[in-house]
Amino acid sequence: MTTGGLVDRQIGFFGALREAGLSIALSEVLDATRALGVVDLLDREGLRAAYAATVLKRPAHRPAFDALFDLWFPPVVGDPSARSADADEDGPGEAGEDGPADKEALRGRLRDLLLEGDEEALRRFARETVRELGRADTAPGRQAWFSYRVLRGLSPETLMASLLEAMLAGQVRGGMAEKVARQTLSERIRSFSEMVESEVRRRLAEDRGPEALSRTAVQPLAEQVDFLRASRNDMAELRRQVFPLARRLATRLTARRRLGRSGRLDFRRTVRASLGTGGVPLVTHHRPHKPHKPELVVLCDVSGSVAGFAHFTLMLAYALSEQFTKVRAFAFIDTVDEVSRFFTPGVDVADALSRMSSEASLVWFDGHSDYGHSIEQFAARYPDAVGPRTSLLILGDARNNYRATAVPTLRALVQRSRHAYWLNPEPQAYWGSGDSATGAYGDVLEMVEVRNAVQLEAFVQRLLPT
Repeated sequence: MTTGGLVDRQIGFFGALREAGLSIALSEVLDATRALGVVDLLDREGLRAAYAATVLKRPAHRPAFDALFDLWFPPVVGDPSARSADADEDGPGEAGEDGPADKEALRGRLRDLLLEGDEEALRRFARETVRELGRADTAPGRQAWFSYRVLRGLSPETLMASLLEAMLAGQVRGGMAEKVARQTLSERIRSFSEMVESEVRRRLAEDRGPEALSRTAVQPLAEQVDFLRASRNDMAELRRQVFPLARRLATRLTARRRLGRSGRLDFRRTVRASLGTGGVPLVTHHRPHKPHKPELVVLCDVSGSVAGFAHFTLMLAYALSEQFTKVRAFAFIDTVDEVSRFFTPGVDVADALSRMSSEASLVWFDGHSDYGHSIEQFAARYPDAVGPRTSLLILGDARNNYRATAVPTLRALVQRSRHAYWLNPEPQAYWGSGDSATGAYGDVLEMVEVRNAVQLEAFVQRLLPT
């Protein structure tokens, strides 16, 4: 590949990274282009490292980066395993002209390779098995590649018993040795599965072009996953990102405050300084700028699928508690309870959320969302919670099961507060449909669509004053 062709590939690769959600500035693109002049272009892993060093900002983005890099800069081109010296050297098991591949022979070779642990040999074998087992004719004259056909045909997980028996020959079963061996073999099987999936993506990219495959090759980044559609693993990853996100936000806020405007004009100091210039105030002096730290009150619906969004936002609010004078949290389903007591300094936030779910009094009647009753109870039981320095956040999808909305009570709370916002994790297109009371509540306070961590981060920066 020429340098010009490499630059064209680089442009397409960075475009795919941006479509996947990674933020890449023009200056970083220029840095990556300069890096091409100092790395060996034949060293693929060196090129990968150079690109990662110039454009990646977060470790969580590395899997998406690697998947797209393998599409745009594949390790091989074409079908090197077909009738090659490597294939002949590997022994029997490949498909001949007369019939299909011998799956049992392939399983035997896979077993031997897993025992040996030779990563490069496993990678060559993955290419061969994709060629033998992964191809399917989806239409006349058109073929596609599928990793599940390979993994289903070889069933590497079912080899575990014989692999353990071979690896632990002569050793006592059930002890630490078996545990270590099982973990080692599991990692090798997982690595082989990833090699198969990578080879399938490479072949699909060759057939259709990397541009078409880039859109579906990587899963959305954790911070871009909708709260209401997030899986258990997605939410676990989001919770791991809470404190790094809070640190980034706090650092940005500190920098903005440091570089922000000065306080009010210090008239006396300005006049004194002007005496040295004949009474002309060439230099003005200002009082130190003291940014206002608001109080924060969070009132959140923790019912059903909205609970994940509420938990993540509560964790972020408490991670940023130093940026507020005071943080108080209230949760509700069909009645409300203050849950600030679960978030004492130094407590593990996951434990606090678990205790909140089991110990807080959140159900009054039937356990279905009742915003109206919860708002009325909040105003009656906690009259001192909202004041002129309070930023009030209400979290929920506003789906009220066609019950009373308590709009007058909410309006009184909003009027007492300094700021009031409603964060809704539902797409705005769904607002007002069915039992949604967004229309009634949206007339009282600003309702903001916050479907993922990226939108939440943007809102928090807007909430925190400079």
